Amino acid sequence: MEMNRYQKEAILRELSVIKDKSAFYRKKFADVDLSSIKTQEDFEKLPFTDKGDLREAYPLGLMAVPEEQIVRIHSSSGTTGTPVIIPYTKRDVEDWAIMFERCYRMAGITNRDRIQITPGYGLWTAGIGFQAGAERLGAMVIPMGPGNTEKQLRMMQDLKSTVLCATSSYALLLAEAIGKDGLKDKIRLKKGIIGSERWGDKMRERIADELGVDLYDIYGLTEIYGPGIGISCSYKDGIHMWDDYIYFEIIDPKTLKTVPDGEVGELVITTLCKEGAPLIRYRTHDLTRIVTGTCPCGSRYPRIDIIRGRTDDMVKVKGVNMFPAQFDEVLSAVPEASSEYQVMIDHLEGKDILTLFFETSVPTEKRSEVEEEVLQKFKEIVGPTIVPKAVGVGDLPRSEKKTSRIFDNRY
Repeated sequence: MEMNRYQKEAILRELSVIKDKSAFYRKKFADVDLSSIKTQEDFEKLPFTDKGDLREAYPLGLMAVPEEQIVRIHSSSGTTGTPVIIPYTKRDVEDWAIMFERCYRMAGITNRDRIQITPGYGLWTAGIGFQAGAERLGAMVIPMGPGNTEKQLRMMQDLKSTVLCATSSYALLLAEAIGKDGLKDKIRLKKGIIGSERWGDKMRERIADELGVDLYDIYGLTEIYGPGIGISCSYKDGIHMWDDYIYFEIIDPKTLKTVPDGEVGELVITTLCKEGAPLIRYRTHDLTRIVTGTCPCGSRYPRIDIIRGRTDDMVKVKGVNMFPAQFDEVLSAVPEASSEYQVMIDHLEGKDILTLFFETSVPTEKRSEVEEEVLQKFKEIVGPTIVPKAVGVGDLPRSEKKTSRIFDNRY
C-alpha cells in the first residue's frame, strides 16, 4: 500500500515530535535518528511496536500528553497477561465517534434506525464506541450490553430494533433463541453490525438467514481506538479502512517485510491523529490482505479482506500449521455440517490427536457418514488425519462474548 501525500505528511509530522511528547517512544527510538526518515522506504525500516511493548508500559506509560488532557482510559481484557491501558484525549474520543458514524453510514444506517447494542461496556472499547457513533448519527440507541437474552428479545420486539450490534457468537445465540421461540415474524431487524472475532462464511450465512438481516463486518482493536476503524460495504468485498486516521501495511510475519498488495500477511497500523497514545507500526497479528482495485460502491477508502485469523491463533499438529479459517473452510465444504465447531488437541501415547467436534442436524444413525466426509475434506484441504465427532445442533457451548474454539491440551 503506497502512502498518500496526507499520510506521509501526518507521519513525518508525528515523528518530528514523538520523542518530545512520548516517554515510551523516546526509549523505543533512542538509537534512531527520526529526522532522517523522509520516504516510505525509510519509514518501513523503523522497528515495530508489539503488544508486549504496550504491556511493559502498564499502567500509563503510553500517555503522550499531560495527564490533565486525558479524559478516558480503555483496556484490553488482559486474559493472557498484563492488560494494555490506552489513554484517550477529548479529540481521540471525538475522532473515534466520527469514524464510527461513518461505519453506520457505510452500512446504510440512518437517524431513523433503532440500534440495539449488545457488546460489553466498561473498560472494553466495544459498547461505548457503538453508542457514541450511533448518537453522533442521531439514531435511537438501546444500550443493552451483553447477556440476559430474554430481556434482549423483549426489547428487540417492544422497541422494534432495526439494527443489531454484536459479536458473531452472540448474534448466533440470539438467532437461535429467536428461532426456538418462534419470534422471527415479531422482530424488525434489518441489519447486523458484527465484530470482535473472526467468523466464517457458513456462520455468516446462518446468522443472516436466521435473523433475516444484512450483515456488515466491523473492524477495530482496543489499541487503535476500538471497533470502528473500518467496515464492509453492501458489496461485501472487503473492509473499507478510514485511511485519513490510520496508515496500514501488510507484512510477512516471518520476514517482517511488506508483501505485495493482494498477498496475505499480518496487518500493521500506524495512527495519524491519535493524541493520548499514538502508535507507530503496531503489529495487530491479524491476518488479511489488501483488496486491490476500486470497490463497486464507489468509496475512495482502501480495503482489506475480512480477517482470516491471527498469527497467534496458529496451532501446529503433526508438523502442519493450522488456522481457524481452515476449519471453517472444511466445514463449509460439507453441506450437512453446521458452522459451529470445537477443536481438542491432545498428546496421547506419543502422538498428537486432533478431535474436531462439529454440529449437524443429521440424525444420529447417519452421522458417521458426515464424519467420514469431514475426515476426507480435512485431509484434502489441510492434510493430517483427524478424529471427526458429529454432535447435534446446539450441543456445543454458546457465548455472549467471544467463543473459544481451539483447546490445545498438550502443554
